[in-house]
Amino acid sequence: MNKKGARLANLYLIAVFAILYAPIAYLMAYSFNSGGTMHGWDGFTLEWYEEVFADTRLLIIVLNTFVIALLSSAISTILGVIGALAIRHVRRRQPRNALLSLNNVLIVSPDVIIGASFLILFTMIGIKLGFASVLLSHIAFSVPIVVLMVLPKLQEMSPSLIDAARDLGASGWDVLTKVVLPYIKPGIFAGFFMALTYSLDDFAVTFFVTGNGFSTLSVEIYSRARQGVSLSINALSTLLFLFTVLLVIGYYFINQRTSRSQVRGAEGGRAVR
Repeated sequence: MNKKGARLANLYLIAVFAILYAPIAYLMAYSFNSGGTMHGWDGFTLEWYEEVFADTRLLIIVLNTFVIALLSSAISTILGVIGALAIRHVRRRQPRNALLSLNNVLIVSPDVIIGASFLILFTMIGIKLGFASVLLSHIAFSVPIVVLMVLPKLQEMSPSLIDAARDLGASGWDVLTKVVLPYIKPGIFAGFFMALTYSLDDFAVTFFVTGNGFSTLSVEIYSRARQGVSLSINALSTLLFLFTVLLVIGYYFINQRTSRSQVRGAEGGRAVR
C-alpha cells in the first residue's frame, strides 16, 4: 500500500472511531454539567455523581449487576471450557459442525427472541422471575461466547504435547490440568472477560426475565431514561463505561503477561533440548 492509500485508510479509521465514540464523549461531558440539561453548558459540577452514590436503591442494583455478572461469567467459563473440550474430541466432521452450529445459535439469534424464549420457558417450568432467572439466562448466552474463545486455542495446540505427556506417564487428569488448561489459559481469560462484559451490558434478555424487586443497571438506566432526561443517567452510564474500559485494559495486560510466560516456557524447553 502506498503512502496515499495508507493516509486514506487512517483517515477512514479516525472517522469511524469518531462516529462511534462521539456520542459517548458527549454523554460523559454533560455528566459534569451543572445546568441539568444537555442543551447548554452552565459549569462544572460533581452533583450528579454525588446523587448516584447517595441513591441506596441504585447501589443495591449495582451490587445485583456485579453479582450476576461475576457468577454467570465464572459458571459459563467452566461450562464453556468443558463444551469446547467436548467439541474438540468429536472426531467425525458432521457431528462436530452440528455442535458448533448449535453453539452459535444463541450468538446469532436476536436478543429479543432469546429473551422471549427464556420468559416462556421460566413461566412454563415455574421459575420465579428475579435473581435465578436472570442468572440462568446470562449463563445460557455466555457459554457459547466462552466456547468460541477457547476452541481456537485448542485447535492450535499440537497433539504431540498430549502424546508426550502420556508417554511420560501422565494420567488423563494430569494431561488436562498440567498441559491442556495452561495452554488454553489465554482463551479462558478471553472467554471470562467477554462473558463479563456481555453480562454487564445486556439489556434485551434481562428486560424479559427480570421480575419485580430485582433489576440490573441496564434495565434501571432504561427505566430512568423513560421518565425524563436526568444527568444522573449520564453519570451512571459514564461509570459503567469506564468500568468496562478497565476490564478491557485488565484483560489486555493479563493476556500479554500470559503470552510472555508461554514464550519463555517454549524458549526454556528448546534450551533444555
